[in-house]
Amino acid sequence: MDKLLLLSAKRLAELIRSREVSSEEVIKIHINHAKKVNPFINAIVQSRMEEAIEDAKKVDKQLSEKDREEFPLLYGVPCTIKENFAFVGFPQTGGLNLRRNFYPLRNATVVDRILESGAIPIGFTNVSELCMWMESNNRVYGRTNNPYDLSRIAGGSSGGEGAIIGSGASPFGLGADIGGSIRMPAFFNGVFGHKPTGGLVPGTGQHPMAENQALRYLTTGPIARKAEDLSLLLKIYSGKDGLDKGCLDFQIDWDEKLDITNLEFISIESNGLLSVEEELIYSQRKVVDFLKKKGAKEKKIQFPKLKNSLEIWSSMLSKAGGKKFEDMMFEGRSNLLIWELIHSFYDQSEFTFPGIALSIIEKIPDVFGDHADDFAQQGEALKKELSDALGKNCIVLFPSYSRTVPKHNEPILFHSIDWIYTAIMNVLEFPVTQVPLGLSGKGLPLGIQIIGNHGRDLLTINLAYELEKEFGGWQPPIQFS
Repeated sequence: MDKLLLLSAKRLAELIRSREVSSEEVIKIHINHAKKVNPFINAIVQSRMEEAIEDAKKVDKQLSEKDREEFPLLYGVPCTIKENFAFVGFPQTGGLNLRRNFYPLRNATVVDRILESGAIPIGFTNVSELCMWMESNNRVYGRTNNPYDLSRIAGGSSGGEGAIIGSGASPFGLGADIGGSIRMPAFFNGVFGHKPTGGLVPGTGQHPMAENQALRYLTTGPIARKAEDLSLLLKIYSGKDGLDKGCLDFQIDWDEKLDITNLEFISIESNGLLSVEEELIYSQRKVVDFLKKKGAKEKKIQFPKLKNSLEIWSSMLSKAGGKKFEDMMFEGRSNLLIWELIHSFYDQSEFTFPGIALSIIEKIPDVFGDHADDFAQQGEALKKELSDALGKNCIVLFPSYSRTVPKHNEPILFHSIDWIYTAIMNVLEFPVTQVPLGLSGKGLPLGIQIIGNHGRDLLTINLAYELEKEFGGWQPPIQFS
């Protein structure tokens, strides 16, 4: 694997600006690697490779003519973008067959901010159907495979981003997360991901878009192969755009440094609902040992309400209001769900089975009955309990998932609610950084979630950087190295 494929976006930008390497060389090396891996993983579903090479040539010409300090932070650095974010000139299907020919008229807010940073998109990556399931598979582009084991999932809904970054073909990308759609792909593909505090980054221009209170539950954030890029990217992505009504004003100290001796932490090995594989628990305990060795102080606190995470997430999301999944899936057209279900058994539906199943399930009237309000209140109480415990300098270590990356179709058949380990933090609105912790005995990524208090995104990101130095961070898949 070329050494440039191992570097952070920040380091690549430095090399390009100093003209130690040309943008064209960096772009072509990433594109060539993408062409090598993509036939196997199906991560990039819309190519912008030729345009990217031309953009890189312009970057190199500009750098030869002007003072390098005049150019933006990521000038000439390659990246990828999740397909459900609007980018003029390219389809924005969100994995929905009925939107196959939809082309947006303006870019998503964060897409514009990425372009303003000087980064060069080389392609757009696969998603689950309408970004509502944890396996990136749809009738438009097909299924994405995991670069560590092609028989396993890449996660969802930002699975294409996770897979292409995990394979080494992109230094960073753009994802969105309402139930773990940044963190699960980052975990399954051995890279870093960050779900920001609710309201920190505008989601304008993605499809589907949340409404009302759910605007704060749906977060937009970075996935990257190196931890040092997360804070830089979050700074680029964040801030009100005047369009996303869920955006809030946060005072973030972007120069904040971490002193582990002042850090407190809480380690939670299970939510009390779903057991976690021993290898993941063992890797979490190694993080505990590392933090103690560095002088951090452990707090022993239990949060029994986490056992009701599924009910809390479902109830709070339902009460937030917004369009039904069925209405978004059929785009207002008349439908016969039962026929689509039957057709799906013969692989003849234009929708995926998880999409059809979700549309049917949401028809069950008030699945929690009179208890929905109680669960929503439990969620608010849990948010306060966690916030009080976290304060300014405390984090929570929490499993990313119940097991290492599953095989294709396993989640819908056998582990249909295990995503709740990530999803609960969306409705609680806490920032979460997903951190890789090496590989399992089977060569599959291990990892952990680091949770901070509202607005303390830099605390979890800075700790991720320390854990990267200790545990090695992203380790490229052998078959594509």
